[in-house]
Order: sequence, then C-alpha cells, then structure tokens
Amino acid sequence: MKTLLWMFAIWFTSLSLQAAAPRALPEGELPKDARLGTLRHLSYDYFPFQKVSSPKAWEKRAAELRKQVKVANGIWPLPTRTPLNAMVHSPVERDDYTVWRVYFESFPGHYVTGSLYRPKHVSGRLPAVLSPHGHWPEGRFHGFDDGKLKQQIAIGAERFLAGGRHPVQARCVQLARMGCVVFQYDMDGYADSLQRPVHRHEKREHMNTATNWGLNSPQAELHLQNLMGIQTWNSIRAIDFLTSLEDVDPKRVVVTGSSGGGTQTFILMAVDDRPVAAIPCVMVSTAMQGGCRCENAPYLRIGAGNIDLAALTAPRPLALTAADDWTVELKTKGYPELLSLYEMLGKKDSFRAVFHTEFKHNYNSVNRTFMYGCVNDFLGFGFEKPILEEEYVPLTREEQSVWTSDHPKPSGEQAGEAHERAMLRWWAEDSSEQITKLRDDPAAYQQVVGGAWNVMIGRQLDEVGFVDAEAAKEVKFGDYPGVVLMLKDVDAGSLLPAMVLTPGDNNNGQVVLWLTDNGKAGLLDAEGKPNAEVSSLLEDGYIVVGVDLLYQGEFLSDDKPLTSARLNPLDQSQADKNREPWEFFFGYNSPLFSQRVHDALTTIRAIQLSPLQASQIHLVGQGREAGAIALAAAVQAGDALDKTAIATAGFSFAAIDRKDDPMFLPGAVKYDGVEGLKRLLGDSQLWFNDQESVDASEIVTWLKK
Repeated sequence: MKTLLWMFAIWFTSLSLQAAAPRALPEGELPKDARLGTLRHLSYDYFPFQKVSSPKAWEKRAAELRKQVKVANGIWPLPTRTPLNAMVHSPVERDDYTVWRVYFESFPGHYVTGSLYRPKHVSGRLPAVLSPHGHWPEGRFHGFDDGKLKQQIAIGAERFLAGGRHPVQARCVQLARMGCVVFQYDMDGYADSLQRPVHRHEKREHMNTATNWGLNSPQAELHLQNLMGIQTWNSIRAIDFLTSLEDVDPKRVVVTGSSGGGTQTFILMAVDDRPVAAIPCVMVSTAMQGGCRCENAPYLRIGAGNIDLAALTAPRPLALTAADDWTVELKTKGYPELLSLYEMLGKKDSFRAVFHTEFKHNYNSVNRTFMYGCVNDFLGFGFEKPILEEEYVPLTREEQSVWTSDHPKPSGEQAGEAHERAMLRWWAEDSSEQITKLRDDPAAYQQVVGGAWNVMIGRQLDEVGFVDAEAAKEVKFGDYPGVVLMLKDVDAGSLLPAMVLTPGDNNNGQVVLWLTDNGKAGLLDAEGKPNAEVSSLLEDGYIVVGVDLLYQGEFLSDDKPLTSARLNPLDQSQADKNREPWEFFFGYNSPLFSQRVHDALTTIRAIQLSPLQASQIHLVGQGREAGAIALAAAVQAGDALDKTAIATAGFSFAAIDRKDDPMFLPGAVKYDGVEGLKRLLGDSQLWFNDQESVDASEIVTWLKK
C-alpha cells in the first residue's frame, strides 16, 4: 500500500502536508474552475470560426454541426411532412410580373403566409428565390416614412422613391424581372402570420403547464420546441412549396434574407441540401449572434458561431454583406477563414462578400445590387452587370395581404394561445410517435436518440484530453488510507475536488467511481469514515473514488446543496435588464446536468490515466441527481466501464417545472429521458432501480458478483 501512495505522490503535481480532511482545498477556498467565471453570451463574446485541417475533417465537422442545428431546432428527426394544403389566390398584376397571395400549412393548421412573385412573358421551369424578410418593422409590409426615405436617398443607400420606401418588396420585384419565381414569406407573428400575434412572447407563467404548454416554458424546452424551430420548419416547408410549383425548377433555388432573415437563410442551408446557393446579409459575424428568440435555441452555438453555421452552405455558393453593425469587422474576422475553407474545398469562386460599412444595418440598394449579381452568376443568367433596379409600383397593404373576404384570417381556436398549445401538442406527439417506432430498430435508435444525447451532453469519453492531478494530500479514512486531490481537465479548464479510498494491500485491481447528490462527502458517515457500503467494497479490495461535481461539495461556499442552477452568464455590470437571465443561456452554455456528466467523464479519464492500473472500472450513481448523471456518463463512456449501477430515487425529467432546476436538460423528455438512456446503454452489466428509496447494500452485492 505504501508503494501505491508513493506512486500517487509522483503522479500528483504537489504533495500537501496539511492535516487529514475530506477537503482538497483550504476551508473557504473554491476551485479555480473556469465555469465559475463569466460564461458565454450572444452579445459579449467572440465567436471565431473553428478551423479544420482538411476537406475530410470539414466533412466530419459539418455533419456534426448539421445534427447539432437540427437537434437545437427540434427537428431531429424531421417532423412528419403533412399536406401543405397550399392556397395560391387573388393575383395582383403589374407590367412584367404578377404577385399572388399564398398561405399553406407547415404544421397541421399552422399557416405560413407570403407573396409569390412570378415573371411574365417567360415559360418553362424557372429558377426560384426564397426570401425571408427579417426583423424590419411590419416585415413584408415594411415601408419607410418620408424622412427616412429622403435620408436613404441622400446618403446613396437607395436610388428610387418606390424601392427606397419599400426595400423589402424591391428585391422581389427585381428578381422577378430577372426571370425568377420569388416567394417572400412572413416570420411567425409578422404581417399576415396572425395565429401567433406576437413574434416574441415574454414570460407567461400560465403557459407553464405539465400538459398543453406554450412556447418558452420548461416543458417546451424539454421537448426542444422553440420559435427558431418553428421558423426553420416553416422555411423547409417553404422550399417544399416552391419546388412543388409547375413553373419552378427544383434544382435552381437560391435563398436570401437580411438581419433575422439572414439567420433564417444560413440556418435553412444548414438543414436542407436543396437550395443551391445562399446570400445571408448583414448577419454573419464573429460578434453578436442574433438577438431574438427566433435566432436562438438550446445547444445551437455551443462550440460554434454564425461563421461556422454559415459555412455549412459550403461547397454551395455563399455570398455575404457587412455594414456598420455587428458585422463591421467581417472583412478581417470571419471572411478570411471562410475564404480559406472554400479554397481548401476547391471552390474559391463560390464565395464572395462586400463590406459597405459606410451604411448602418440594411438591405439597401447597394447591397441588393451585389445580390442580383450573385444570383445572376449562381443561376447562370448571363445578364450584364451591374444589374440595376428600375422604378416599380409597390403593392399596397391590401394588395399584399393574403387574408381577404374569400379567404378570412384564422380566428377562434385557430389563433392565439389555443392554437399555440395545439401546435406544440401535435409536434410533441409526432416526435414521440417517430421515436417510439425507432425502439424496434436498435441501430436507428442509437443513430437518432443516441445522436441527440451526444449533442445535449456535448462530450464523449474519447473527447476528454489529458487530466492532471494537483494538491494531493494523504488522508486516513477510518481504517483505510487514501488521498484527497484536485483533478484538472487541462483542455476544458475544469478543476474537480476528488478523493481516492484504498483497501490497503488487499487490492483486487477494480475501481468504483461512486457519484452521490452530495459529492464525495456522500461516501462518508458523520465521523468522516467510509459508510457501510464503501467499507464493504474496501474490505473486498476495491478502490473507491468520490468526486465533487460542479456545484457540489467544495464548489459551495455555504455547504448547502444547490437548489437553483446559475443561468445568468454575465456579472452584474453586464447584466441585460431587459432580458430574463436564462433567455439565451442554453444556446451558448451547456446545462448544469451536461457539465456534471462532463465531470464524471473527466474522473473516469483520470482513473484511466492514474497509476491505479485498474483492470476494471465500475460506475455507481445514487440519488435524484447522481443517478441520471451517472447513467448519461455511462452512455457517453462507451466500453470503458465494466459495471454500472444506477439508483435514480424516482427522478423524471418530465416532472421538472422550472428552467433553473439543476437537472433541467432541454430535449431530455423528447428523447425518452431516463428510459432513453437505459435503452442506449443496454441491459448488459447494468443494475437499475428507480424507486424513491433503495438499499445501497444491493448495489454493493451486485458489484461483487
């Protein structure tokens, strides 16, 4: 045994001579863990492109990112494509194009609304452009007042009165004149999209219910239902609609939008391979990532930013514009990296950008002219450039609206919160039906459900790098020797207080990592001695390891169990008084549940790298929190573990009713919760108990078999 402790001392960075105690750090000192500092946030961070070394490496990363985007948007697997029931009616005639009013169902009973521009005097299947409008006031109905119009013309941003006043319409008109069929559709809650009359709801406690919930509620997040996902699905169905038209060539569809419409553009390209090119304007940058709920979703930008997401267009053509806004540094931050990616893929000519930073946030005539040139090249029109707009007669609000006396707008149960609840209910039921069917096909279940849990947890054991050990000190745990130490995940910057209890000279080569809701202290009795179960293992030669996961044990200054997870990523000087602290938290930071799983994996890796030379590693998770955490860690650890024992104390993700619950994990209910993790792990070498109380001696008996 002395030899084993001596080997520990060599492995550890330093050996403390402090008095024996279950603490690895001095009393009152917290671990210098990076996660205790300022966390990531859409407005205060830098989001550079994550470079790759080869086309093969990009192919792998792109596949992972596409799955991440789909999971975040709640469309992994894709919802069932129900009939569009499209209505194209009441055309408005202009000199060389016609504008039709359109609505169709993306989800059953949920309408996507918009204007369909069709060129006259052409025949055959035509190229098409899908055009989300962005967060301009009134969206598709947007128009500048006289003062703003004059200003835009004076600074050279616009050329004509009509185009300058109605820039959202202007791009559709010119594209139609070039020979494109153009569909401009409403964002949810804008213009004719009236079923959810408010685009971005604030907190609504009455929509936080166990059944028939609404958006932004804990249950909606547990099912990964969010406004961004609704709009992304609307975009996919808009492509379905466009490519179903007899006058559209389904192999020649381009997408372009600005601001929030730019976000819709590159997100659509990430999840749908049908569009052949994209032109997202004044949105893609390494700075602010999008300030609306329709641009943010859980997990979306963990390990990624808008440059990475826009890159998913590659190798298809991509064109960007910048302005005097959050894209102002695009020329030096983001553009060079994207250009290098396209060069590496042999598609340098397929990427371009302009940087008109003399203008504020816009999709003005200057940038529209750039876009027309890109569409001309990407679709092979052959027009002489530059392609300049001409005057046109704008549509009035009445001419634009899809709702008429013959086609009345939705009302009653088809609108408002009743409709919202019904839509989310259908979405949840459809997802549940699809995942239930996968249970009969283990490989498919692993691909879909296992793939989703990979995104939600965000780490597998083989992705954990070197784990160092620091500040070790020998401790006597009753009759058993051991050490208390700090485990340092060098790459992640996490620092975990841990302890190793050893059996003396009767070492059987097996190590048990035992997680509890109270961290490593949960393995000891009131006198600081090993509890009965741990003592039984030690007597039979097992080494037992305990660890304080994030916000357990030595992470707590007051020694009180954590009841509310930290959801404000900013310090008080940076806090945004206009937003709930958790509004975008989960899109940029891993949930506490996932971080604790990371800690469990870090500890397993430390055991593998330690001088313990374990012939077998077993994992135990006991408690409302530790049970599910250990189960998820076992799934992510692959074949590194021999036996896994789980006691969940009756925990269920579906019972969570607040987002700051330490166990809150967006998507957990959608992907079968604890039962899904059990199914992924399999019954082999698993002991599982979901009762509220359990005799821990049963765990020990099973481990010793």
